[in-house]
Amino acid sequence: MKIHEYQGKEILSKFGVAVPKGKVANTAEEAGVIAHELGGETVVVKAQIHAGGRGKGGGVKIAKNPHEAYEIAKQIIGMQLVTHQTGPEGKRVNKVLVEQGLNIARELYVGVVLDRAASQLVVMASTEGGVEIEKVAEETPEKILKEYIDPLTGLRPSQSRKLAFGLGLEGDAFKNAVKFFHALYKAFVETDCSLAEINPLIVTTDGRVLALDAKINFDDNALYRHPEYAEMRDITEEEPLEVEASKYRLNYIKLDGEVGCMVNGAGLAMATMDIIKLAGSSPANFLDVGGGASPETVENGFRILLSDPNVKAVLINVFGGIVRCDRIANGVIQAAKNVHISVPLVVRLEGTNAKEAAQLLHESGLPLIVAGNLKDAAEKVVAAIRA
Repeated sequence: MKIHEYQGKEILSKFGVAVPKGKVANTAEEAGVIAHELGGETVVVKAQIHAGGRGKGGGVKIAKNPHEAYEIAKQIIGMQLVTHQTGPEGKRVNKVLVEQGLNIARELYVGVVLDRAASQLVVMASTEGGVEIEKVAEETPEKILKEYIDPLTGLRPSQSRKLAFGLGLEGDAFKNAVKFFHALYKAFVETDCSLAEINPLIVTTDGRVLALDAKINFDDNALYRHPEYAEMRDITEEEPLEVEASKYRLNYIKLDGEVGCMVNGAGLAMATMDIIKLAGSSPANFLDVGGGASPETVENGFRILLSDPNVKAVLINVFGGIVRCDRIANGVIQAAKNVHISVPLVVRLEGTNAKEAAQLLHESGLPLIVAGNLKDAAEKVVAAIRA
């Protein structure tokens, strides 16, 4: 789950992570008042959306006084902000963060993430602050410092000092950076984050080290331990179909292809998406209905798939292990009768009672295309679209 920058900073500050003074505003009038409360001098007005590149898109601007803060917030709130992460449609800005202006000496980068290949958390730091870390990794990977964390010991002081040395910090900045790294790591672990990225991490002219930006993502599987963070979810920032799917506990991710996929099991879903690409088309979504797919689950999945105007055909690929294939077939037939299906529907069922399931599908009287294997299913769904 993603949260806004201002929410991330509120959480980080509770763990001792240094952040600039600031407040969130829902209106231009509130932005002007906040700027006055911050001293009436230079402030930064920042659009709050779940995407990076806000500055380049015109979503981050400097105001020299409260009146300017009001005028800038008036321009930003309500705008459709387009960045390299939002796509051409952009995202509507509903609120802004107004923060104190700071005298910046250096811009750095620091992030904590799980390295799945190493099965360890890793703290990454770089002198290239303000630049997408993916770009740094591609063009100048030697500028990324990494410290892998032993889960039994946590982030050790020597590792924090090594990172600070590697960033070329000295004096107060060095000491403050070491404290910052430990506080960030503690926040990451205790709140069950999946990502904590500070870009840029700034060093001020007087040696302070602060999070000028904060990107915090939570592990959805651990949100039951943090109900207060679950309430921070902003569904206006999410894909509507993904929000709808979450109501039925469906694992759904919208993509930009033309084949709607309904599969049980993440691994099989990934394989199905791959073979659709090999057959000459592309998946419109990732949808895992789980091992115990019921008629209700299948029906809700149908409704969500067919709500996507890009879907030109639907492929159901289910392995009957926990649930028998004939039961799944009955669920598909029932759902197909309840939901108006206006596109070709290809069904491939494999596993327990697969033959009985195929017979049920053939005798259903519905315009279903039954496939024998995964390759056959992909080829048939692509052929149906081309026809």
